Amino acid sequence: MKSVAIFSKPTKPEVARILPDLLAWLRAHDYQVVVDPVTAGYAPGEETLERSEVAGRKTNIVIVLGGDGTLLAAARSVAKAGIPVLGVNLGSLGFLTEVPLPELYTTLDAIEKKCCHTETRTLLHCQLLRNQKCIADYEALNDVVVNKTSIARLGSFDVYVDQVFVSNYKADGLIVATPTGSTAYSLAAGGPVLAPSVEAFVVTPVSPHALTHRPLVVRDTSEILILVTDEEDAYLSVDGQEGMPLKDGDRVSCRKSEHKVQLLRMEKSFFDVLRAKLKWGQR
Repeated sequence: MKSVAIFSKPTKPEVARILPDLLAWLRAHDYQVVVDPVTAGYAPGEETLERSEVAGRKTNIVIVLGGDGTLLAAARSVAKAGIPVLGVNLGSLGFLTEVPLPELYTTLDAIEKKCCHTETRTLLHCQLLRNQKCIADYEALNDVVVNKTSIARLGSFDVYVDQVFVSNYKADGLIVATPTGSTAYSLAAGGPVLAPSVEAFVVTPVSPHALTHRPLVVRDTSEILILVTDEEDAYLSVDGQEGMPLKDGDRVSCRKSEHKVQLLRMEKSFFDVLRAKLKWGQR
């Protein structure tokens, strides 16, 4: 029997309206269903698993009901298992959850007919090094951000690429973004848009003091090291969802992860999505 997991965004009451028809469709097509604890609140009686446990099951797909934030968390939890993720947009912008609710069932039919392709997205592996020891590590689909926790002063960060010193940045923060994350915080901070297939990372300073400090694009085979060189408080943020406080002298190492995220996509090009989401002009 085929298996599907359903993850939902908290505080989305429309999930209660969507689930009965979705569960009926899945059962009619011979899917065994498991739900995360958030979804379980709208689907009493369904088998419930923590998101971290879904990767250990032989699950064919994960359906995400929510926005990009919900998909980011879901993708990180199942990336090691290579489970394809289908994002259904219940949010506002939705670069990753590109399937609108009215197209949910036509998309599921396309998956059944194997007409829905899978797109591979690069993950960023981040390690926090303190006193020569790794005290935390994370996976990011969008970005790793080092920024200040105080609002009055600029942060000070040394950046190295493959152990070669690049510059000291006086800025509110630094963003290391994947191609997927190039349309998120990095874009808002003035970074370039990268097509998902580009094998690169973007280092984008947030409100740098020096006008000559611009976003830097490097190959995704590079190691990007950020050294915190300020005694004031700083914070490490991963996909805007995980992280921890930093101390003076901490090193944040970013490199390409050995794992990848598999996104189920309809036959829309990346530029179709950009035009729709960023309201770019039509011909």
